[in-house]
Amino acid sequence: MQHAALPFASFLRFFSALVFVLAAGAAHADDYADVNGLLRQGKPEEALAKADAYIAGKPRDPQMRFLRGVILTEQGKQSDATAVFTQLTQDFPELPEPYNNLAALYAAQSQFDKARAALEMAIKLNPNYATAHENLGDVYARLAGQSYGRAQQLEAGNATLAPKLVLIRQLFNAPTAGALPPVPTVIRKPVRQ
Repeated sequence: MQHAALPFASFLRFFSALVFVLAAGAAHADDYADVNGLLRQGKPEEALAKADAYIAGKPRDPQMRFLRGVILTEQGKQSDATAVFTQLTQDFPELPEPYNNLAALYAAQSQFDKARAALEMAIKLNPNYATAHENLGDVYARLAGQSYGRAQQLEAGNATLAPKLVLIRQLFNAPTAGALPPVPTVIRKPVRQ
Protein backbone atom coordinates (compact mmCIF):
# COMPACT_ATOMS: atom_id res chain seq x y z
CA MET A 1 0.00 0.00 0.00
CA GLN A 2 1.11 3.53 -0.55
CA HIS A 3 2.54 5.83 2.08
CA ALA A 4 0.94 9.26 2.20
CA ALA A 5 1.25 12.08 4.71
CA LEU A 6 -1.96 13.55 6.07
CA PRO A 7 -2.26 16.24 8.78
CA PHE A 8 -3.72 15.32 12.17
CA ALA A 9 -4.15 18.26 14.50
CA SER A 10 -1.13 19.68 12.61
CA PHE A 11 1.14 17.55 14.79
CA LEU A 12 0.61 14.00 13.66
CA ARG A 13 1.20 12.32 10.34
CA PHE A 14 -0.72 9.37 9.06
CA PHE A 15 0.99 6.79 6.92
CA SER A 16 -0.83 4.14 5.02
CA ALA A 17 1.04 1.04 6.00
CA LEU A 18 -1.91 -1.07 6.98
CA VAL A 19 -0.90 -4.68 6.63
CA PHE A 20 -4.03 -6.67 7.24
CA VAL A 21 -3.58 -10.26 6.20
CA LEU A 22 -6.92 -10.33 4.43
CA ALA A 23 -7.85 -11.30 0.91
CA ALA A 24 -10.03 -8.58 -0.52
CA GLY A 25 -11.57 -9.00 -3.95
CA ALA A 26 -11.36 -6.37 -6.67
CA ALA A 27 -14.78 -4.96 -5.76
CA HIS A 28 -13.67 -4.46 -2.17
CA ALA A 29 -10.41 -2.88 -3.29
CA ASP A 30 -12.40 -0.43 -5.43
CA ASP A 31 -14.54 0.52 -2.44
CA TYR A 32 -11.45 1.11 -0.30
CA ALA A 33 -9.84 3.11 -3.10
CA ASP A 34 -12.99 5.20 -3.53
CA VAL A 35 -13.15 6.05 0.18
CA ASN A 36 -9.40 6.78 0.28
CA GLY A 37 -9.72 8.93 -2.83
CA LEU A 38 -12.52 10.99 -1.32
CA LEU A 39 -10.50 11.48 1.85
CA ARG A 40 -7.41 12.56 -0.08
CA GLN A 41 -9.52 14.98 -2.11
CA GLY A 42 -10.53 16.69 1.11
CA LYS A 43 -14.05 15.27 1.14
CA PRO A 44 -14.16 13.50 4.50
CA GLU A 45 -17.95 13.77 4.82
CA GLU A 46 -18.43 11.95 1.52
CA ALA A 47 -15.74 9.42 2.44
CA LEU A 48 -17.47 8.74 5.75
CA ALA A 49 -20.87 8.35 4.09
CA LYS A 50 -19.42 5.85 1.59
CA ALA A 51 -17.61 3.97 4.36
CA ASP A 52 -20.77 3.84 6.48
CA ALA A 53 -22.80 2.55 3.51
CA TYR A 54 -20.22 -0.16 2.90
CA ILE A 55 -20.08 -1.12 6.58
CA ALA A 56 -23.89 -1.34 6.71
CA GLY A 57 -23.65 -4.27 4.29
CA LYS A 58 -20.45 -5.76 5.70
CA PRO A 59 -20.31 -4.79 9.38
CA ARG A 60 -17.39 -7.11 10.20
CA ASP A 61 -15.02 -5.74 7.54
CA PRO A 62 -11.97 -4.64 9.55
CA GLN A 63 -10.33 -2.62 6.78
CA MET A 64 -13.30 -0.37 6.12
CA ARG A 65 -13.96 0.00 9.83
CA PHE A 66 -10.31 0.96 10.28
CA LEU A 67 -10.60 3.47 7.46
CA ARG A 68 -13.73 4.85 9.12
CA GLY A 69 -11.68 5.45 12.27
CA VAL A 70 -9.06 7.29 10.22
CA ILE A 71 -11.75 9.48 8.66
CA LEU A 72 -13.23 10.30 12.06
CA THR A 73 -9.76 11.19 13.33
CA GLU A 74 -9.22 13.42 10.32
CA GLN A 75 -12.53 15.15 11.10
CA GLY A 76 -11.39 15.85 14.66
CA LYS A 77 -13.89 13.41 16.16
CA GLN A 78 -11.40 11.80 18.50
CA SER A 79 -13.91 10.16 20.83
CA ASP A 80 -15.73 8.53 17.90
CA ALA A 81 -12.42 7.43 16.36
CA THR A 82 -11.29 6.03 19.72
CA ALA A 83 -14.52 4.03 19.92
CA VAL A 84 -13.94 2.62 16.41
CA PHE A 85 -10.33 1.59 17.09
CA THR A 86 -11.22 0.20 20.52
CA GLN A 87 -13.99 -1.91 19.00
CA LEU A 88 -11.57 -3.16 16.35
CA THR A 89 -9.14 -4.29 19.07
CA GLN A 90 -11.99 -6.21 20.67
CA ASP A 91 -13.33 -7.75 17.47
CA PHE A 92 -9.91 -8.41 15.89
CA PRO A 93 -7.43 -8.61 18.79
CA GLU A 94 -4.78 -10.06 16.48
CA LEU A 95 -4.41 -6.81 14.49
CA PRO A 96 -1.69 -4.42 15.74
CA GLU A 97 -2.67 -1.37 13.64
CA PRO A 98 -5.75 -0.34 15.63
CA TYR A 99 -3.61 -0.34 18.77
CA ASN A 100 -1.12 1.99 17.10
CA ASN A 101 -3.87 4.43 16.12
CA LEU A 102 -5.40 4.27 19.59
CA ALA A 103 -1.98 5.23 20.91
CA ALA A 104 -1.96 8.24 18.59
CA LEU A 105 -5.31 9.36 19.90
CA TYR A 106 -4.25 8.87 23.51
CA ALA A 107 -1.00 10.75 22.92
CA ALA A 108 -2.94 13.64 21.38
CA GLN A 109 -4.68 13.92 24.75
CA SER A 110 -1.38 13.60 26.65
CA GLN A 111 -2.48 10.20 27.98
CA PHE A 112 0.98 8.75 27.56
CA ASP A 113 0.51 5.76 29.87
CA LYS A 114 -2.47 4.60 27.78
CA ALA A 115 -0.49 5.27 24.60
CA ARG A 116 2.40 3.18 25.95
CA ALA A 117 0.10 0.27 26.81
CA ALA A 118 -1.52 0.34 23.36
CA LEU A 119 1.86 0.41 21.61
CA GLU A 120 3.20 -2.39 23.75
CA MET A 121 0.22 -4.49 22.67
CA ALA A 122 0.83 -3.63 19.01
CA ILE A 123 4.46 -4.74 19.37
CA LYS A 124 3.45 -7.90 21.22
CA LEU A 125 1.20 -8.76 18.27
CA ASN A 126 3.84 -7.86 15.69
CA PRO A 127 7.38 -7.64 17.08
CA ASN A 128 8.59 -6.35 13.70
CA TYR A 129 6.18 -3.39 13.59
CA ALA A 130 8.71 -0.59 13.11
CA THR A 131 6.16 2.24 13.34
CA ALA A 132 4.94 1.03 16.72
CA HIS A 133 8.54 0.73 17.96
CA GLU A 134 9.32 4.28 16.87
CA ASN A 135 6.13 5.60 18.42
CA LEU A 136 6.83 3.73 21.66
CA GLY A 137 10.26 5.36 21.81
CA ASP A 138 8.58 8.75 21.43
CA VAL A 139 6.12 7.94 24.20
CA TYR A 140 8.95 6.86 26.50
CA ALA A 141 10.73 10.14 25.74
CA ARG A 142 7.58 12.11 26.63
CA LEU A 143 7.15 10.13 29.84
CA ALA A 144 10.82 10.77 30.65
CA GLY A 145 10.29 14.49 30.05
CA GLN A 146 7.33 14.50 32.43
CA SER A 147 9.36 12.69 35.09
CA TYR A 148 12.34 15.00 34.68
CA GLY A 149 10.05 18.02 34.89
CA ARG A 150 8.45 16.72 38.07
CA ALA A 151 11.86 15.96 39.57
CA GLN A 152 12.96 19.51 38.77
CA GLN A 153 9.89 20.89 40.55
CA LEU A 154 10.69 18.79 43.60
CA GLU A 155 14.42 19.53 43.60
CA ALA A 156 15.09 22.76 41.72
CA GLY A 157 18.82 22.68 42.54
CA ASN A 158 19.46 19.33 40.86
CA ALA A 159 22.03 20.18 38.16
CA THR A 160 21.68 16.86 36.32
CA LEU A 161 18.06 17.51 35.31
CA ALA A 162 18.49 20.63 33.20
CA PRO A 163 20.60 18.99 30.45
CA LYS A 164 18.16 16.08 30.25
CA LEU A 165 15.20 18.42 29.87
CA VAL A 166 17.03 20.36 27.16
CA LEU A 167 17.63 17.14 25.22
CA ILE A 168 13.99 16.09 25.50
CA ARG A 169 12.85 19.54 24.35
CA GLN A 170 15.23 19.43 21.42
CA LEU A 171 13.96 15.99 20.49
CA PHE A 172 10.44 17.32 20.13
CA ASN A 173 11.40 20.78 18.84
CA ALA A 174 9.89 22.31 21.94
CA PRO A 175 10.99 25.72 23.18
CA THR A 176 13.94 25.50 25.53
CA ALA A 177 12.42 27.80 28.14
CA GLY A 178 9.71 26.68 30.54
CA ALA A 179 8.10 23.31 30.99
CA LEU A 180 7.53 20.77 28.26
CA PRO A 181 4.43 21.83 26.34
CA PRO A 182 1.50 19.41 26.28
CA VAL A 183 1.74 19.28 22.48
CA PRO A 184 0.94 15.76 21.27
CA THR A 185 3.91 15.39 18.93
CA VAL A 186 4.53 11.90 20.19
CA ILE A 187 2.87 9.65 17.67
CA ARG A 188 3.93 10.76 14.26
CA LYS A 189 2.92 7.60 12.50
CA PRO A 190 -0.58 6.41 13.13
CA VAL A 191 -1.50 3.95 10.46
CA ARG A 192 -3.73 5.11 7.64
CA GLN A 193 -5.55 2.88 5.15
